Amino acid sequence: MKNHLLLPCATLLLWNLCAQAQSTSAPASAEATPSALQARITRVEQGLSTRVVVKGSPDQKMTLKERMAFYQVPGISIALINHGRIEWARAYGVADIASQRPATTTTLFQAASISKAVSAMGALHLVEQGKLSLDGDANRQLVSWKIPQNEFTRDKAVSLRMLLNHSAGITVHGFKGYAQGQELPTLLQVLNGAAPANSEPVRVDIAPGSTWRYSGGGYSIVQLMMSEASGQSFDQYMKAAVLDPLGMVQSTFVAPLPSAWRDLAATAYDGHGKTVAGQWHNYPESAAAGLWTTPSDLARVVIEVQQAEAGKSGKILSRGMTSTMLTRGLGEYGLGFFVEDLGDRTSFSHSGGSEGFRTQLYGYTRSGQGVVVMTNSDNGAALIDEVLTSIAAEYGWSEFHVIKKTAIAGDADANKQLAGDYQLVNLPAHIVAEGKRLYFQSELFGAKPMELFPESKTAFFMTAQDMSIRFERSDDGAIAGFKLVRGANTYPATKTR
Repeated sequence: MKNHLLLPCATLLLWNLCAQAQSTSAPASAEATPSALQARITRVEQGLSTRVVVKGSPDQKMTLKERMAFYQVPGISIALINHGRIEWARAYGVADIASQRPATTTTLFQAASISKAVSAMGALHLVEQGKLSLDGDANRQLVSWKIPQNEFTRDKAVSLRMLLNHSAGITVHGFKGYAQGQELPTLLQVLNGAAPANSEPVRVDIAPGSTWRYSGGGYSIVQLMMSEASGQSFDQYMKAAVLDPLGMVQSTFVAPLPSAWRDLAATAYDGHGKTVAGQWHNYPESAAAGLWTTPSDLARVVIEVQQAEAGKSGKILSRGMTSTMLTRGLGEYGLGFFVEDLGDRTSFSHSGGSEGFRTQLYGYTRSGQGVVVMTNSDNGAALIDEVLTSIAAEYGWSEFHVIKKTAIAGDADANKQLAGDYQLVNLPAHIVAEGKRLYFQSELFGAKPMELFPESKTAFFMTAQDMSIRFERSDDGAIAGFKLVRGANTYPATKTR
C-alpha cells in the first residue's frame, strides 16, 4: 500500500508565494523581534511530527510542505496567539486547485462544529440579558416548535444548559449539508426531519441529564431558542451580538454564503483530493455548523474568552458567565467548549469537520496562548494534529507532546481474522490486512488509511492520530467488532462482513 500521496506540482510551486507574499503577520510581541519571530515560525513550519511514534524509530521532524503533500491538503491557514494577542497569521498552499488561487489569511473556511462554541457565547449573552434561562424546561422558552415529549422527558425536562453541554439526550450527531442548488430546509424542517431536510428528526431518546452525547441536533434547538428570544434571524443576531463586537468582519452565519463573499471562500476537497460538488456544502443548521470565517477572526474569540475569564473584558460575557462556560458538566465539555483543568490554567477547544473542511480552535486561560488552524480537506485533521505538535514544542505548551509507544511484530495470520468491513458511529469503516501490516480506514478521519501498530494480536495503536483500537470476539471466538479509543472517548464498531 502506498503511503505517500502528492499534491499537483503547481500547488507546491506556489508554496513560497502563498506562505510569504500572500500571508500576513500581526505585529510581533515585545518578547520577539521580527527576525526572532520569523525564526519561530520557521521552526514551527519545519518541526512537524506525528503525535505518536513507534519507540525505537528514528526521531524525524517533517516540514509543513511535505505533510500537506502527504495528506493531500491543498490549503491550510494558521493564527497563533501568544501573550494574549495574535502573534502571527499565515496561510499556505491554495484555496482552489483548479484556478491555483493562493490561500491567504483572508481566505474563508467553514468553521464546521467550531460554530457551536461561537453560538454558545451568543446564547449565554441572551441568558445574561435575561432573555433566556440556562435552567428550567426549554419548551417554556420555545414558541413555534416544542421538543416532543415522551417517556424519557417524563421525569426531567430538557434545559438550555443540557443542550449547550450535549447532555440533553438529543439525537442527530451531525449534519451532511446540502450541495449547491439543493433546496435548503427551514430550521423547523430540520428539527422535524421533514423534506427537504436530509437528517433525522431531532428527538430525545435517552434521559435528559443522564449521559454526555454529542448532538448537533441539540444546537439546532438552541438556534431556534436564540432567534425567538432575540426577535432576529440567527445570523443577524450573531452578527450584532458576537461577530461585530469582536471585530470579526470576515465572518458570517448567513446560509448560503452571500455571492459577494464567494470569491474569498476556499474550495472544499474530499479525502481523495476531489472537489466537493459545487465547491462546498451549505449548512442551514447554522448554530451547529454554519459559520464561515478565518483563523484570525476565530483567534479573536479565543482572546476574548481569555480576557473575560481574567475579568479584563466583557464584550460578550461577564467573568462569571465565562467561568460557567469553561466549567465541565457531563463529559469533557463545558457550555460550547471542550475544557480541561490543567492546574495553572484551563484549556478550551473545539474541532470542526464539515464536507471538505477540517478545523481546530485551541486556547489556554491565564497564559494568553492559543491557536486556530483551518484546512480545506477531509484529510486535514491528521495534519492539524502534527501542526499542534510542532507549535507545542516551540511555544512550551503542556499538551500535544510526542508520545512513544512500543510495537510488537505483526502477525499475518491474526491480521486476516481482523480484516473486514465495520460500522463505526453509523458510518462504514474498514480494516485492511497486507501481510504483517494492518490498516484502518474511515471517512470519519479522512480517506487516507492509517497503519495500525500491534501491541498484542488484538490491540493496536496509530501514529497518524493518537487513537487505539481494541478488537473484540464473540462467544464463538470470531471477531465481532472493535472499540476505537480517542482521548477519554470510546466508540464501538460492529463487524458487518
